[in-house]
Amino acid sequence: MKTKYILFAALSVIGLAGCDDDFLNRPPKDTLVDANFYKNNDQVLSATAGLYSAVWKDYIDKANFKLGDFRGGTVFRAWGDRDHVLFNTTAVSPENSEAYRAFFVIIGQSNIAIQNISKYAGTGVSEQIKNHAIAEARFMRATAYSHLVANYGPVPIIENNLEHLNNPALKRNTVESVWEFITRDYEFAAANLMETPAQTGRVTRWSAEGMLARTYLTRAGLGAGPNSRNQEFLDKAKMYAESVIKNSGKKLLSNYADLFTYPYDNNEESLFELQWVFTTDYAYANTMVSQITYSNDIANGDGWGGDISATWWMLSQYDGLIVNNGATPGFTLDERLKATFMLPGFKYPEITQTVRDANGVATEQELVFPRVSDATDNNYVSVKKYVVGKAKDVDNQAATQRYPNNTYMLRLAEMYLIYAEAALGNSPSTSDALALQYFNAVHERAGLPPHTGALTWDDIFKERTKEFAMESMAWYDLVRLHYYNPDKAYEIINNQDRGLMVVRPNRWPDPTAWTFTKTSWFADRFAVANSGNFLLPLPASEVSQAPSLNDEPVPYEFKD
Repeated sequence: MKTKYILFAALSVIGLAGCDDDFLNRPPKDTLVDANFYKNNDQVLSATAGLYSAVWKDYIDKANFKLGDFRGGTVFRAWGDRDHVLFNTTAVSPENSEAYRAFFVIIGQSNIAIQNISKYAGTGVSEQIKNHAIAEARFMRATAYSHLVANYGPVPIIENNLEHLNNPALKRNTVESVWEFITRDYEFAAANLMETPAQTGRVTRWSAEGMLARTYLTRAGLGAGPNSRNQEFLDKAKMYAESVIKNSGKKLLSNYADLFTYPYDNNEESLFELQWVFTTDYAYANTMVSQITYSNDIANGDGWGGDISATWWMLSQYDGLIVNNGATPGFTLDERLKATFMLPGFKYPEITQTVRDANGVATEQELVFPRVSDATDNNYVSVKKYVVGKAKDVDNQAATQRYPNNTYMLRLAEMYLIYAEAALGNSPSTSDALALQYFNAVHERAGLPPHTGALTWDDIFKERTKEFAMESMAWYDLVRLHYYNPDKAYEIINNQDRGLMVVRPNRWPDPTAWTFTKTSWFADRFAVANSGNFLLPLPASEVSQAPSLNDEPVPYEFKD
């Protein structure tokens, strides 16, 4: 690994913030810390504040959706980022390096927080707050490692940054070791985090138990075959998911669109969010919004996602939308579509749109997603999720590359669907009453009639795809599948149409259905995933610094 990333984490602690209810309202300052700092509860909590935002920046800005959704097949880019869309990500692809760097910065910062709090916390710090803050850091470290191992496979486990400075012999640890390390961190977090947030937006015991549910569901397939996932781990996934559902006090929002309509931060369904604020400091604002918003007509001097679109495959997941291969006008009852993607004629009164008449005179109206002329053979089903509009739409809390809305990392809806998949386990289907109840809680919230009959893996995967599209989840769901059924993972990816299309409303200005036609001249509609390109290659810059990363991975020697 590049030693400068570890050195950065070893020398600076990002996160000395004010400790009012919104603990990131005053952006933290980079600073050296010493033994005189950790003298009271507020100072100790300040030491972990930056782990909720700035250290994640290089991943969240672009890499999270380019890896999580481009590779996952829910969205594509027509003219850029084709390496990620077509599974040709290389050792020099920028987002590959940005993601890897961000994850190890998170790990390095977490390690420093753990070590400093353990060593320097004074008598004015309560034991509860001390353990809670260490648990926050271990939670974040585990989350970074879960992303690393899912994307790269074996990676180095680092608990002490200084031991690895200028170490060209750094070795990777086995996938099994990394997942065990992750599990231990989350278990510590679950045992030591408070049951209610120490401050608004902080993780809790239920955040950690939710991550344990996700982790055990993933680990159940590691080293298994298609019908032989680890039953003990499936049971633990089910146990933790049910604990969060029943004990956290969280509940599903009644309206799915409210999850992404500003201000939604830290709502009743959220279990873990990255905390962004509107500020002149680039590091603490949400810049991803600039990357995915389709036009400056609804933005603030940015809006660079004009050729980002839902894939044909993604749209086909919404029942009733693509009929007769798109030739017959179709529609869907699924309310998640409008909250996630924009079809021509969709209206969003919460977002202001600049429009121009034939003379170029600009006026403003509520957003009506535009149609294209009859002569045009392609357009885009642009991203709505996380797009919040102009400054006036968010209480003037936005500017170019400065947005205030948080990034979801874990929602209660996932607990319902994890329970259902864990209950399904190794069976082809399940009629488990509680699994069906939890599945339908998510399904019916989207405006759909209840699912009747047995549940299959395909039912649950389809539901997860629609529920979490553009939340960087699809790729990680495929990684989990790949652990125990790689052929099915390749089959899904290789059959996802990721090409241009044209979408036309059946009438204007108030369409009730749409036709879909694939753009005939557009090549490279399909990715080709296989064992050789499924995982990301280690960034070339890292291997050049530590060639030993090419060596066979070794088991990690746990200290206890």
